[in-house]
Formats: sequence, structure tokens, C-alpha cells
Amino acid sequence: MSISAPSAASTVTVGQGPLSIAEVVAVARHDAQIVLDPAALDAVAASRAIIDDLAADPAAHYGISTGFGALATTYIEADRRAQLQVSLVRSHAAGSGAEVEREVVRALMLLRLSTLMTGRTGVRRVTAETYAAILNAGITPVVREYGSLGCSGDLAPLAHCALVAMGEGEIRASESRLRTAAAQNQAISTTGIAAPTIASAGDDSDDETLMSAASALALAGIAPLQLGEKEGLALINGTDGMLGMLSLAIHDLGALLQTADIAASMSVEGLMGTDAVFAADLHKLRPQAGQALSAANFRTILAGSPIVASHKGPECTRVQDAYSLRCAPIVHGAARDTVAHATNVAHAELASAVDNPVLTLDGRVESNGNFHGAPVAYVLDFLAIAAADVASMSERRTDRFLDRARNQGLPPFLAHEVGVDSGLMIAQYTAAGIVSEMKRLAVPASVDSIPSSAMQEDHVSMGWAAARKLRRSIDGLGRVLAIELLTAARGLALRAPLTPGAATGAVTLLVNAASGGPGQDRYLSPEIEAVVELVQSGRVLDSASAVTGPLA
Repeated sequence: MSISAPSAASTVTVGQGPLSIAEVVAVARHDAQIVLDPAALDAVAASRAIIDDLAADPAAHYGISTGFGALATTYIEADRRAQLQVSLVRSHAAGSGAEVEREVVRALMLLRLSTLMTGRTGVRRVTAETYAAILNAGITPVVREYGSLGCSGDLAPLAHCALVAMGEGEIRASESRLRTAAAQNQAISTTGIAAPTIASAGDDSDDETLMSAASALALAGIAPLQLGEKEGLALINGTDGMLGMLSLAIHDLGALLQTADIAASMSVEGLMGTDAVFAADLHKLRPQAGQALSAANFRTILAGSPIVASHKGPECTRVQDAYSLRCAPIVHGAARDTVAHATNVAHAELASAVDNPVLTLDGRVESNGNFHGAPVAYVLDFLAIAAADVASMSERRTDRFLDRARNQGLPPFLAHEVGVDSGLMIAQYTAAGIVSEMKRLAVPASVDSIPSSAMQEDHVSMGWAAARKLRRSIDGLGRVLAIELLTAARGLALRAPLTPGAATGAVTLLVNAASGGPGQDRYLSPEIEAVVELVQSGRVLDSASAVTGPLA
């Protein structure tokens, strides 16, 4: 799932304050360039001085002069600490499986950089600058699907990124973009100056090749990091992977739920349903915030529909519509409220400085448990439940269109020649198969826990796993909605000479132009994929909004 932002920022400033979800999307998905706030860099340097003083102290300080996890009480001599940090990163870069998507890796690196810039981790200024330079050069570390338990944070995914900053491991990048970065950085030292802003090439992932991190850094003119005390820990001890995926999911679900209102409105119209159930006074009787927004969208989208008007008279004998039609604002609204709750959690996390140990405002270095991913994991699971339910209701509307006993006079399966053509019969099978998988994906990951690190880490969040399955669920939701749109657009076209409303008519024209509209059976898969692209690109939403104005 990758719904484009209408206008992504070209640059994002990273400082001591929180990033917004929109800024995360801009950097992760649209390659916005990063500018480091000079005042925040000064604060980073000041906090590093405290770490340097503690490193010189003969007393042991966790993460600075000790081992980690179950080895937290083991004192490490000063001449072995650089090796300690390198060993930590190398050993924790233990992921397995398929490569994680580019936008996810960029999001987690950006969010780790944001935490480094708070001044609460004790890293050196050059460490933050190097992360910014890697992102600006379009270098994407290879991060593997499996490896994170979500506590202590997303250790393995973050370690793969830290390994690249050290000049080790594998990456994907565009060689032409690396050379552009090198040309603009040629006279700039990576120490003592904020990461430069280079011209963004946009998402150049199609031009990316697999290469060694050492080669990529050399091509881009970025010096590999030599880690100091505590820096290995600071680079891997965070919930940035699951938070990055949560931020992307919130962005995408906002657009998909608006698209769900459009698709459901078209189904209400095409199935000769009533718009009376969307009246504002009815929904005020149950004052759920999301429900009111969704019902308002239904009223706006269906306003002035000739098809709806055609059966509003006393001659209409239908008592009430099926739940999948008249209850749609309630279900879509509940999903909206779930997204709102997840957004509140995300905003708190984006304002957090997650590390262990952490440098407090008064200069103490304290061990803590803030790296536990439970707050993020819970809402990731909650969103998967909401997405599955919205998709389930959408599939039921698609099925209703195809059943001549329930579709109010349309041909069976919306076939061109009944008995010869199958129409959209198997498109519904596809939607049903996706919904079935989404129901399995809605089983929460956050209730699971497998102890690790010799029982030091005896309860983990599984937040990374929750985020991974949510991404698949969001992709599924977009596909199920696309199949409903394909079906509803064909059904509305078959209602001629009756015509749909202005907004639904615009979407019907868009979808039928992409898919071919009613007619004899054709190779259906490309038509489904064409409508999926309309959903994922935001064109369906744009088409309706061009008529109605911005939807809620």
C-alpha cells in the first residue's frame, strides 16, 4: 500500500522537537531531504561531553563501560570499548528473510535520527550527521523481515542500519544519486557541520542496485563511523521500526477510509438503497465522532443522486437495507476512531526519546524500560482488526451486487450474456480470499511473548510483527475496496438510463475507463489491478473530492 501524499515537503528539519506523521511520510516515501537543526546539534555535542566524562570514571556505568543485557555488570576496560560497540552492532544485525521495504527502512532510520537529535542519547554530533547524510544520499540498508521481538526495541533492524553507517553490510542505492551526493559533498567534512541538503531525486528505488555499504559510502563521500562509548546501544535501542510502520499505516488508512465511504456510497446507490439512514439527526443519537464524519461523507457523496431519487416515493416497498449498506457509517466510523486513538499514541511516541540507558535533562545516565514496544504494538494490532472489519463489510456489498436475488434487478454476476459470461463472479472470490487472510492477520501479535537474553528480557512486545502484518492487511484493504469499486461502477453503468450522482458518477467514469466497464468477459486480473492502482494512488479519492470538496 502506498497512497501518495498530495504535496509532500521537499525538506524536513530534524531537531529536538517531534516529527509529524506527514514529515515521516515525506522522508520515507517521497525522499524529502533532511536538514539538521544547528541548535539541536549543539545540544547533542553538549550531552556527549557528559558521556565522555563518565567514560573516564573508574566506576562502571551501564552501556558506557559495561557489557549489555545479561552482561550488564561486566566492566569493560577503556581499550576494549570501541570493539565492544562494534561487536554489539555486528552481533545484533542478525535478521533473516526477505528484505524490508525501502520506505520502512527510511522511516526507522529517520526516527532513530530524531531520537539522536534530542540530546538524550549521548551520541556524538558526527553520528547524527552521518545518519542524515545516508538518508539524503538515498542509501537504504538491507534490513531483513525477521529478527525483532519489539523489546529492547527493534534491535536487529536498527543494527542492520548501524552496521551500514560503520561501512559494513549491504545496501541498495542508485549509483547516479550517490555520485551526485559525492559531488555536492566533496569539500565538506562529515565532522563539525550539519549534513548537507542535496537535490532530491525522488523515489529512485527502480534504479537501485545491491552493493556493499563500504562501496556506497565511498561513492557518496561519507566517512564510515568509528563508534565511541554508548553509541552502539544508542543506535539500536528504540522502537523506530514499529513506529515508522505505524506512521505510514495511519497516513494510508486515513485515505482508505475516505475511499471506503466512496465505495460504499456507490454500492448504496447501485443497489437502490436509501440515503435516509445517513441523516445527521439519526447519527446524533449515537454521538461517536468517527461515525458522524463517515455519515456526513455519505450524505455529501450521494447528494443529488438521480438513482436515489428514483425510488424515494411511496411506491418503494423496501422496509430497510441490509446491514452492509445502512450500518456502513457505524463500522467505518469505528475504524476512524481506532485510527484517531492510534494517532494519539503515535504523536506521543514521536515526541519520545527512547534509549537505554538515557541521558536525563539534569545530566544523569539512567537505565529504564521505555524501549518496550507495548504502546505501539497494541494499536498496530487494533488497526489490523479495524481494517479487516471494513474489508469484510466491503466484500459483502460486492457479493450483494452479484446475486440477482438481492441486487434489485441487475443481471446475475453483472454478466453481459447470462449463461455464457461469468461477469465479476471470480472477482468476488478474490475479495473473499483477501478478507479471509485479513481476518487471520487480525489475530493480535502483542499478546505473545518469547523470553530472550538469558531471561533478562523476559517479556517482549512483538510490535515489529504486529506492524509487518498490518502492512499486509492495509494492502489487502485497498484491494478489496478496489473490487467493490469495480463492481459498483459496473452496476451503476447497468442502471442506465438512470444516472448516478455527480461524485459517484465521476468515480464511475474513472473506474470504468480504467477497467473497460460492462461487456463480455475479458481477462479480469489486469482490470482489477488497474483499479487497485486508482485506489493506491489516491485518484479515486481525488475524483470524488473534485466534486464534493474535501471529505471528512
